[in-house]
Amino acid sequence: MNTGTVAKLLGVSPSTIKRWIKELHLDMERNDLGHYLFSERDIELLKQIQEQLFSGMVLQDIAVTEKKIRKGTLKSHNNSDPAIEKLVFNVNELERRLNNKADGVAFYQILQHRSEIEELQQEVQRLHERLDALEDKQREIKKSPPADLLIFDQSRPMKKTRKKKLLSILFGF
Repeated sequence: MNTGTVAKLLGVSPSTIKRWIKELHLDMERNDLGHYLFSERDIELLKQIQEQLFSGMVLQDIAVTEKKIRKGTLKSHNNSDPAIEKLVFNVNELERRLNNKADGVAFYQILQHRSEIEELQQEVQRLHERLDALEDKQREIKKSPPADLLIFDQSRPMKKTRKKKLLSILFGF
């Protein structure tokens, strides 16, 4: 059976089956394309794992009672063959360079993020300073109003005639 069929049988997703195999280091048979092939014993083992999970155990604490020897593994070649040695060396070198490149990219991204954070912190500081200056200015205005503001004395009412004169001057009555 394949992974999808076993997953349907157990009522879980195929990725869950793969995670169980990986986390518990189960040696399952694979075909030429690398897909898992499950026997009846494998399915029973996965059912035991599922029962232990349903009983409340954590995946890392599950005890696997049966591990099987993985079939279809790569046959060991005599490492004295120079072509194989060169190929292994090239693969190792490519892996090393890839890891170095990935580390460099991650380091560059961290530096970029750090500079962006510093710029944002400076902008926040400038905004705080600007806000403090505006608050100080507002306090000054409240303490002493500017002289150019007109203040009407509302304690004595205007005379009607005076109002009428003012309106006639403005509107030309």
